[in-house]
Amino acid sequence: MLKRVLPPTFLYVAIIFIVLLHFIFPIAQILEIPWNLVGLVPLILGIALNLMADNAFKRYQTTVKPFQESSALITDGAYRLSRHPMYLGFVLILIGLSLLLGSISPYIVVIVFAILMDVVFIRVEESMLEAKFQDEWKEYKSKVRRWI
Repeated sequence: MLKRVLPPTFLYVAIIFIVLLHFIFPIAQILEIPWNLVGLVPLILGIALNLMADNAFKRYQTTVKPFQESSALITDGAYRLSRHPMYLGFVLILIGLSLLLGSISPYIVVIVFAILMDVVFIRVEESMLEAKFQDEWKEYKSKVRRWI
């Protein structure tokens, strides 16, 4: 069931939960204006990382959709920093939003989101890439970390 839902949908739901938790159950306000504006940094970095990774998929003419077979193993650009820059970008977006809101409770969503991406998508994608690209994947995996 979860495999039918694409990662951006998880991101949108996480954003909704972050905002709801902030307003309904903020726990404690840790960043006030203007210090909360530091959240713009990870937010913008996350968006940029996603755009760079998405452009790489287009350049290599391979699928961006999880659970579909890739026609190319992308190892340059954003993929030099992380094996999964799009998921990393999503997490940075959520961290940025959480910082902008300034309360503690949104970070619960960030942690759950990262774990969910790892369990539902990353592990499956990596096993598919290993099966398809074998030695090339193993070499890439030995050089580049899963997240950062």
